[in-house]
Formats: sequence, structure tokens, C-alpha cells
Amino acid sequence: MSEPKITLPNEGPVPMTEKRRKNARNAAISGFAGSALEYYDFFIFATAAALYIRELFFPDAGTGGQLFALATIGVAYVTRPLGAIMWGWLGDVIGRKKVLIATLVLMGVSTFIIGVIPTYEQIGIWAPIIIVVLRLAQGLSAGGESPGSASLSMEHAPDHRRGFFASWTLAGVTFGIVMSSAVFIPIAMLPQEAQMSWGWRIPFLLSIVVTTVALLLRRTLDEPEVFEETKSNNLVVKVPMFEVLRNHPKAFALVTGMSLFTMVNTMVNVFTLAYGVEISGIDRGEMLLLISVANLIAVAAIPMWAHLSDKIGRKPIFVTGAVGQVVLIFAFLWALNAGGPGDTVLIWVLGILLIAGAYSMSNGVYPAYFPEQFPPQVRYSGMAVSLMLGLLVAGFTPAIAQSISGESGNWLGVALFSAVCVAISGLCAVLSRETFRVPTAKLGLKSAA
Repeated sequence: MSEPKITLPNEGPVPMTEKRRKNARNAAISGFAGSALEYYDFFIFATAAALYIRELFFPDAGTGGQLFALATIGVAYVTRPLGAIMWGWLGDVIGRKKVLIATLVLMGVSTFIIGVIPTYEQIGIWAPIIIVVLRLAQGLSAGGESPGSASLSMEHAPDHRRGFFASWTLAGVTFGIVMSSAVFIPIAMLPQEAQMSWGWRIPFLLSIVVTTVALLLRRTLDEPEVFEETKSNNLVVKVPMFEVLRNHPKAFALVTGMSLFTMVNTMVNVFTLAYGVEISGIDRGEMLLLISVANLIAVAAIPMWAHLSDKIGRKPIFVTGAVGQVVLIFAFLWALNAGGPGDTVLIWVLGILLIAGAYSMSNGVYPAYFPEQFPPQVRYSGMAVSLMLGLLVAGFTPAIAQSISGESGNWLGVALFSAVCVAISGLCAVLSRETFRVPTAKLGLKSAA
């Protein structure tokens, strides 16, 4: 079936009124802060899973305990596609802002409860069951957060700076990862008994504070003009995903494939954290510091790469980043396996180049590039569901990598698995539309190809 003809007002570049400038700035600031605080909540569990969850919730699982602990990270990614469908539908029908407030509240409440639940020693099998249920709730929330925030920021931005403004959502996500790792550094300095009894709970309990701050910021947002125009022209689609699959299957498939590169995030921030401590014998605090520093540098690098994509295109930046990741994954894992306590300089250099360099190139471009593949009436749904399907691999990457690595620490198998995922992302980007010069009102339409 051919794509229906859709005509929106203001199909050319929209003049930047003072109100629109203010909305663009507010959307970028809120996108950064909201995503940072949302993903602080989401990723503190990943850090805790690498360091504490096995002993606290799977003490009788033997050598498989760490695998079970890392798998709890992945279960949240199972509900992310479901959350994407639900939040995407609501975001395309009732508005981006309302949905982003709802996802924030769900994430904050789920995270706080994790910080107060009893351990396996106290309530037995119910402890890991409750953990899994709460992770599923976190995944449901995360399924709508970054796609909605990126779509909203991109739609508010001026046509020629969509990449830069939308990238602040991912800069915020990355800063959330920094906080989720850094908050455990002082915890790791406590006596082991204190860490295991109450110390690990502190980052989760702090979520009530960060959620409140993010909620106050998010309430100041306005709906994007292009969404309001869609509503006023009666172009709202009742079931956006049907529209996506019927009229935009190629874009949906390609964005799903491009999303696979995100597995580098959990491979480095979770798997190599556990690998460096257990296999290479590197101090837990140093590994946390390395991850924090690499991601902190990436916070600054992401908007830089996105700004460059506004000048020369999304594809060159995304694909170059994918190629760099393939090379650096092998180098970083080799160095991590070969190094050890007192021999970490090369590990630091390669880890920073991977996360703050190559990975941040693709990471900085996708908040604009992915939603630009879809028209406004299905944009939230199209990006959210395709991104979350790709992120399923990222969610289970630590568990998959742990299975491949085994007790022998097989780094080469992990590197090959990672390289294949990233290579698929790069190929899908090559096959996707270049969008950086397309006016916002024409994005996703065949007439703009």
C-alpha cells in the first residue's frame, strides 16, 4: 500500500521566533537533565549487578550466580519494546510531554523500592523475584524515555541544528551513566560488610531526590509545534505502529538494525567492569573510575559530533563511529585481558578512545537521525519500538558476554560477538536516508527522499 499524502503547514524552514528559541533551549536542557536522572536510576542497577547482586540475591547459585546477576540487567530490556509500543502510542496521540512525565515517575518509584527490599538471606526466593519485577517496571519506563525526549528536542530545534539539540538527550543519558558509576566509588571504599549490608542501597534511595528534580524541570516543557499542527489538522493516527509497519517498514527495519551498536554501552560499562575485577584483578574502584571518566568525556564529545553531523551529514559520523568501534573493541578487550593491577595505562587510553571517541560518534548522531526517519504522526512510536528492539541485544550483552567468556576469560569471542553487532549497525546506516538537510515538516515523507 502506498504512503498516504500528508501535507502540513510550514513545509519549509520555520523562522526562529523568540518563543521557538526558548522552547528549543528548554527542550535541550530538560532532555539532558531528565535523561541523566532517568538513566542514573536505570544504570545504577547495572553497576550494582556487576558488583553486589550475585552475593545478595543469588548466593546459592554457585558459579552461575554472576550470570544470573547480569541476566537481571537484561530482563529490563524485555519490557522496553512493550513500553515503547505503549508510550509511543500515547506520545503520538496525547502528546510527548505527558508521556515523559509518566515515564519519569514510574522509573523513580521502581528504583526507590529496589533500595529497600530485603535480600535473599532475609526472605529467600522472593528477593530475586521482586528484583526481576521491579526491573521489568524500569524497562517499561525506559522504553519511552529517550525516544520521547529525543523526538521532542528534535522537533523543537531549528531545521539546521536538529542534531545538536537532540544530542543533549544522549549527553544526559551518558551523564546518567557517569553518575551511576561514580556514586559507587565512595561505596566501594567502605568496609566490605558495610557495602553488603547498607552501602549498596544508598544510590537507589537517592533516586527519590533526582526524580523530584527531573520532574520539576520536565513540567516546564511545551508540546512541539509540528505535533500541535498534526493534531489541529486531524492527522493523529489511532494505532501508530500499524501505520509504521504498513507505510514505513524499511525505515523501521533499518533503525532497528542501526540500534544494535548500543550493545557496546553495556559490554563496556557492565561486562568489562566485572571482567576487569574478576579476571584481570584490577581494583574495583579503578574500574569504576575508568568508566566514569570515559563517559564524562563522552558527555562533551556527543554534542560536538552531533554539531558536525548538522554540517556534513548523519551518515559519515555514524558509520565512521561504527568502524572505529569494531577496531577498538578488539584492542580494548585484548588490553584488559593482558593487563592487570599496576599495568592499566593502555586500558585507560583504549577505554576512553572507545567510549568517548568512536562510540560517542554514533551515540551523538542517533537522537536526531533515528526520529528523522519517520513523519510526526508516528515518530515517537517508530523510533521507540525500533530502538528498543535493537536494545534487546544490549540488555543481554553482559550475560551473553559472560557466557562466551566463561571462567577462562575468552575475550576474543566477546570481541567477535560485539564486532558483528556494530558492523550490522554501520551497514544499516549506509542503507538509510540521509536527513540532515530535510526540513522538519517533511521528515519521513517519501517526497523528501
